[in-house]
Amino acid sequence: MSAEGPQAGLRRVARVVLLDPQDRILLLHGHEPDDLEDDWWFTPGGGLEGAETREEAALRELAEETGITDVELGPVLWKRVCSFPFAGRRWDQDEWYFLARTTQKAAAEVETVAAMPGLTELERQSVAGLRWWTCGELSSAHETVYPTKLAGLLSALLDEGPPSAPVVLDTEIV
Repeated sequence: MSAEGPQAGLRRVARVVLLDPQDRILLLHGHEPDDLEDDWWFTPGGGLEGAETREEAALRELAEETGITDVELGPVLWKRVCSFPFAGRRWDQDEWYFLARTTQKAAAEVETVAAMPGLTELERQSVAGLRWWTCGELSSAHETVYPTKLAGLLSALLDEGPPSAPVVLDTEIV
């Protein structure tokens, strides 16, 4: 991936590394629509719509998937290209991960994903829930988490602060 933009043909995606005042990260629990056992955890976010900017997409997706609108969107932390099978097709994506902070009140008010009116039909079939994770919980988790090195990335973020420029992560092909 070039530093200037996505490779041709890649779906442009904005993701949010949402932290609460205790530095816990919010992750969604997803699975294949027809296979609850094929599951993983991931950050909120999704594809850009129309002429939307990445920042606009990050805030829209966060609101649709979690109901949280009380956030301060920060810098782009990481960028990655990934390719994975999901719901009967292959998804090739250029993802940007934005840092965001939310208030204790907003963090406490996170609804169940099923109650989120902004979810698409595919999201309703494939998102089982969400939860706040501490860095320690994420580091010791046995579940699949994307991006795959999220625990180390979060630890570095909490220890060192945001990078001066977005870090380009290794391409992930599943």
